[in-house]
Amino acid sequence: MANSWNRSPYPVLESSLQEILVAVKPSDEDRLRRLNAINNFKGVVQSMESLRGATVEPFGSFISNLYTKWGDLDISIELSGMPFSSVGRSRKQDLLREIMRALRRRGVHQLEFIPRARVPLLKFESNQSISCDISVDNLVGQVKSKYFLWISQIDERFRDMVLLVKEWAKTRDINDPKNGTLNSFSLTLLVIFHFQTCNPSILPPLKHIFDGNIADQLIGMRSYASIETTCLANVERFKRERYRVNQSSLSELFVSFFEKFSNIKTMAAGHVFCTFTGTRERVWSQAKWIGKPFQIFIEDPFEQTENAARSVGVFELSKIAQAFEETHHKLSASSVLSNKNSLIPFLVRPRVCSLLGVRTPQSEYRSELHDSLEQYLHRLNLKDRPSSSRSSNGVRWTGI
Repeated sequence: MANSWNRSPYPVLESSLQEILVAVKPSDEDRLRRLNAINNFKGVVQSMESLRGATVEPFGSFISNLYTKWGDLDISIELSGMPFSSVGRSRKQDLLREIMRALRRRGVHQLEFIPRARVPLLKFESNQSISCDISVDNLVGQVKSKYFLWISQIDERFRDMVLLVKEWAKTRDINDPKNGTLNSFSLTLLVIFHFQTCNPSILPPLKHIFDGNIADQLIGMRSYASIETTCLANVERFKRERYRVNQSSLSELFVSFFEKFSNIKTMAAGHVFCTFTGTRERVWSQAKWIGKPFQIFIEDPFEQTENAARSVGVFELSKIAQAFEETHHKLSASSVLSNKNSLIPFLVRPRVCSLLGVRTPQSEYRSELHDSLEQYLHRLNLKDRPSSSRSSNGVRWTGI
């Protein structure tokens, strides 16, 4: 399918994006590490009398297949024999505290309990060095994850774009809701919005996949099965009935994504990014949005009264807007688009640059410093003195 897209007018960017994807996509070993982390956590849950009969269900990017090698792992503890939403917030908090104590007894010490989050959360690092986020009875989160997996079946470029945009956002330090920037859910919705509004569209308005507020209709596994059946049927119908297929290359979609959102701060003023309808709608057009003091409103299509970007602050929105604008400017410069060594460090973190053999400005500086020190030591005739030792950055130092 990938060979059916147009030949890219940005060959260096196209090849760079493909290299980045190879570097960030998880391997079979990465998947196995996550499965082992899930199984280990199951052992913890099964050892607790208060959670007898509960099941451990992964969700999030791992289930939607939108995770990278370094992605977090979301896990929900589903309580047996209880209807959806019957477990109160305080009970969920108590259960997470019990789990925290059980993990401590097993030697896990890097724990963070966030009881007042919209969904109470327990974070810890597994023995496999994977950051895990634990919640209780998070069936809505499970459905959201599966929904993204289902719409990925419409077009393979969706997954690729999400992975590229998330890596770029981490590089620009705007993918951190705890510090007032965008969460990964919001970034994914922006990619969906872009795919809905390009010409011809790649994805339909999400109401054409499921016409309703999923959170309101989700009352247990039976309703979940009904939602899944409806969504999968509509995905297949859309694929079958669309009469024009967007042939843009991945690099063309990447460039147009940043062009579209280059003035995101202005676009957000008084408007809502609505993937449910596939349009940008005025705040005052819906009573459910009026009077909510958000800096940017990206509607949660599964819980349509909720803002997926509610954590974004005033200063942080300016930071986000600057990142989009600067990236658009960079991708508009032919000198950058034709130079892989200029492109890649702007789009990915140093660890990915290292995997791709591309030097970052920081690594070039360190290399120059290293060479200068080596030359200096050589001139002093100290480089090969037996009493010297090598530091962590490779420079030999004497025992001064």
